[in-house]
Amino acid sequence: MSATDTIFALSSGAPPAAIAIIRISGPAAFEVVHGLAGRTPKPRRASLAILRAPDNGEILDQALVLLFPGPDSATGEDLAELHIHGGRAVVRAVEKAIAQFPDVRAAEAGEFTRRAFANGRLDLNEAEGLADLLSAETEWQRKSATLMFGGSFSAAIEAWRQEVLQLSALTEAELDFSDESDVDAQNNHLISESCLKIQREIEQILSNPAAEKLKDGLRVVLGGPPNCGKSTLLNALVERDAAIVSDIAGTTRDMIEVPIGIDGIAFVFTDTAGIRDHTDDVIERMGIDRSQAAMQGADIILWLGPEGAGPDHPHIIEVAAKSDSADGLKKSDVAIQVSAVSGFGMADLKTAVADIAKKLLPPPDQFSVNQRQRTLLADCADALGACQATDDWLIVAECLRQARLALDALTGRAHTEELLDNLFGKFCVGK
Repeated sequence: MSATDTIFALSSGAPPAAIAIIRISGPAAFEVVHGLAGRTPKPRRASLAILRAPDNGEILDQALVLLFPGPDSATGEDLAELHIHGGRAVVRAVEKAIAQFPDVRAAEAGEFTRRAFANGRLDLNEAEGLADLLSAETEWQRKSATLMFGGSFSAAIEAWRQEVLQLSALTEAELDFSDESDVDAQNNHLISESCLKIQREIEQILSNPAAEKLKDGLRVVLGGPPNCGKSTLLNALVERDAAIVSDIAGTTRDMIEVPIGIDGIAFVFTDTAGIRDHTDDVIERMGIDRSQAAMQGADIILWLGPEGAGPDHPHIIEVAAKSDSADGLKKSDVAIQVSAVSGFGMADLKTAVADIAKKLLPPPDQFSVNQRQRTLLADCADALGACQATDDWLIVAECLRQARLALDALTGRAHTEELLDNLFGKFCVGK
C-alpha cells in the first residue's frame, strides 16, 4: 500500500441511516467522482448527481457531491465527499464501484487523519485532541479535547519554539563573534531570563492534573466493613443492579467497577469486599486485600464504616448509609446522610463527589496534557534549567538544541513511525 494511493471509506455512522457520507482522498479523487457522476462539479459547492457504476453504467444512487481541492482540505490533498442514501445495499454498491478505479483502495484505520498530519493540516497534539474528541463521553472530556484539537496547546508550543530559536541564534552569535563589538554583552543574562520564563510556563502546565484522569475517569472506591450498605449504595449511584446485594457477610468477594458520568465528569465507581480483621475464608481474605489496595489507589473514597476509622486519604467522604434504618451506622453531621432505598441524600452525595473531582481535574477552560506530552515538556524544562546553570556557551547551545528537540517531538516534527502507528490506529476507518 502506498501513501500516494487514493483512499476511500464510509465516514458517517454504520448503516442503515438516512444519509451516509463516503470520503475519497488522494490524487485520483476527482477522477473517481467524474467517473461516477459523469462530470466534475464546482469545488466547495454541493451538487446533485446521479452516480453510475463505471463498468456497466447502472444507476447506483442519487447523491450530493462536494469537492475540496488540496491543499485547502481536511487531508491536505484533493478530497471528495459523496452524500448518499444510508441503506446498507446502497453503501456497499457505491464502495464497490469506487474500488474499481485504478490506484484506489479502502482506507486503513486513521489514514485520513494521518494524511492530514503528513500534509501539515494538523500536528500531533491536534491529532491526539481529535482522537480524544471522538471518544469523549462527558462534557469535561469534550471541552478539554476541543481545546487540544483547536490548537491552543500547539500555539503555546510554537511560541516557545520561536523563543528558543531566537535564543539559539544569540548563542551562536556569542560562539562565532564574541570578540566583535556588535555582539550584545548582556546576551548571557537575556538567555537565562528567557529560559527561566519558558521553564516556569511549562512547569505551570505540568502542575495541572494529568489528562488521563479526565479521559479514564476518577476512581471512586466505596469502602467499609461487611453489610454496611456498599453494594446497595453503588447500585443507587449507578442506577442499576451492578452489584449483588445480600445480608450475608462477605457476599462481595472481588471488586466491581462501574463507569458513570456525574455533572459532566467521568468516574469509575468501585464496590469492594467488606473489610474485617478476621476471616477463615481464603477467598474473602484476598478480596479484603484487594479492597485495601483499591482504596490506596483511589482518587476519592466513600467511607461507610465507623466515623474516623477509614484510611488516611486526602479525599475521603464520610457516608452514613441506611440513614432511614434502625440498624444503620450513626455518624455526626460531618457525614452525608443517605438512603439508597428512598433516595434521601443521594443528590448531596453526588454533589460532594463532583465538587472534589473538579479540584482534581484540569479546569474545563484549560488544555490538559497526556503522559507523552508531560514527558517531553519535562525534558524541555530540564534543558532550559540547565541553560541557566552554566556560562559555557557550548553547553548552552546544546541545552537549547535539546529543548528544541523536545518541542519538535511534541508537535510531531520529530517522531517515530511506531508512535504514529499507535496513535492513528486508534481512529475509526472513516477518520
